[in-house]
Amino acid sequence: MTNRWALEQIMERRAVLCLRIAEGYKIPRQAIEGAGWFPYPALSTDDALRIIEAENPRVGLVFFDRYYLNGGSNELEYLLQQSGTMEWVGLIEPENLSLNKTRQLIAHYLSDYHTLPIDDERLMNSLGHAYGMARIRHTLNERSDRYDSGCHMVAVSPLMHKVFNKIDRIASVDASVMISGESGTGKELAARAIHEKSPRADGPFVALNCGSIHASLIQTELFGHEKGSFSGAHKRSIGRIESADGGTLFLDEIGDLPLELQVNFLRFLQERTINRVGGNEPIPVDVRVITATHRDLQEAVARQTFRDDLYYRLHVLALRLPSLRDRPEDIQPLARYFLTKFQGESRQRIRGFSRSAMRCLQSYAWPGNVRELINRVERAVVMCEGCLIKPEDLEFNQEPDSRPVQSLADSRAEADRAAISRALRSCGNNVTEAARQLEVSRVTLYRLMDKFGMDLKGNQEHPD
Repeated sequence: MTNRWALEQIMERRAVLCLRIAEGYKIPRQAIEGAGWFPYPALSTDDALRIIEAENPRVGLVFFDRYYLNGGSNELEYLLQQSGTMEWVGLIEPENLSLNKTRQLIAHYLSDYHTLPIDDERLMNSLGHAYGMARIRHTLNERSDRYDSGCHMVAVSPLMHKVFNKIDRIASVDASVMISGESGTGKELAARAIHEKSPRADGPFVALNCGSIHASLIQTELFGHEKGSFSGAHKRSIGRIESADGGTLFLDEIGDLPLELQVNFLRFLQERTINRVGGNEPIPVDVRVITATHRDLQEAVARQTFRDDLYYRLHVLALRLPSLRDRPEDIQPLARYFLTKFQGESRQRIRGFSRSAMRCLQSYAWPGNVRELINRVERAVVMCEGCLIKPEDLEFNQEPDSRPVQSLADSRAEADRAAISRALRSCGNNVTEAARQLEVSRVTLYRLMDKFGMDLKGNQEHPD
C-alpha cells in the first residue's frame, strides 16, 4: 500500500510552474508529464502568483524572454522573492547568457539553468534536481525559520541563528541570564524560549516590567505582603518571585529597579529565600532569574545608580539580541509570518504585500524593531481594502529612495580612503607619521594605498 510520504511526493511532483513559455519555445508537455510532472502554464507574474498560492508547486520553470531582460526584471525578481522555498530552473537563449541582468538573475534566484534548444532528458534532470533541493529547503525552513512555535521567533538570518544556538546552550544550565538589546527586539520572547527549552519548562514563567510599575509598588509586586501589613492589605498576596517557584522569573527593564530595593533582591539571590512585606518568616523559593535591559548597566554601575554586586549576580550568562536593521534578511519572513497571524482580523482576503510595500518594509530603518513591525502589519491588515497591502496601509507615506544602497564593504572602503587622504595631507605626505596617526603599520598603509590606487599625495590614480 502506498504510504503517506509517497503520496505527498507524487502530489508535489505533479506541480511545475511554467512561466511565459508560450512566448518562446513550447512546453515539452509529453516529456514533463511522462516524468511525473503536471505543468501549470503562466503568462504573467500575476498568473504565477495565483498558481503558487493555489497549487503550492515546489519547482518553477521560467523562460527568460525579452520582456524580462528588457524592463520586466523587477516583476520577475519580485515573483522569485515571493515564491518561498520553490526552486527555479531557467530556460535561456545562448546569446542572452552573456547579459549582466541574466547572470544576476541566475546567480541570485535559480537552482539551475538550461540553454536552448530544449533537450528533454537534460531538462528533466534539472527539474528533478530542483525538486530535491526544494524539499530539503522546505524541511530546513520548517525547522529553522520559526525557532519556537510558541514564541513567534522567526528568522532566516545567520545572526539570529547564532542567537538561537546560544539560547539552546543557555537553556541547559540554571544560571542567571541577562538579555540586552534595543527596545522591541523581543527580549521577553527570548526569555520564554530559554524557559521552554530548560528543565524548568513545566514550571511557571512569570514576567514583570520594572519600568511599568510605580517605585512604591515594586516591593509588594516582587515579594508579596501579609494581611494587614499596610493600609488596604485586606488579605495575603503572593509576589511574583514566589509565584515563579519551580520555574523562571523574568524581570524586564531591570535597570529601573529602585536602588533601595536592589539590596533586597540581592539578598534573595544569595539566600534563595524571601520575606513578604509585613512578614518575618523566610520563605524558600526555587527560581531561575532572567533579566533584560536596553540600558548600559555598566554605565549605571559607574554612576552608582545600580549596585555592582547585583549586576555581577545577574550577569552570569549574557545574551544580546540584534536590532532588526542589523538583520534585514528577517524583515520579509517576519512580515509574512505576522500577516498570516493577523489575517483573521480582516474581512478582505489579503494575498500578500505589494511590491512597493515590500520595498518600504525592506528600506525602513525600524527604530522600534520587531515590535514596530508587528504593529504596522497588524494595522495594515485592518486598514487594507484590496488583496495586497500597500505602503499607505503600513503608514509609509512615500516610496523609499530608489537609489541603489551602497554595500558595507564599499562604505568602509570609501571611509578608509578618505581617512588615508586626510592623514597624508595633514603630515605633508610623511608615510611614517600618517601611519602613526591612523594606528597602522607603514606596510599596511602602503598596501591600502595600493589597493585604493592612491599616490603619495593621497589622490586616486585609478578612480574606478
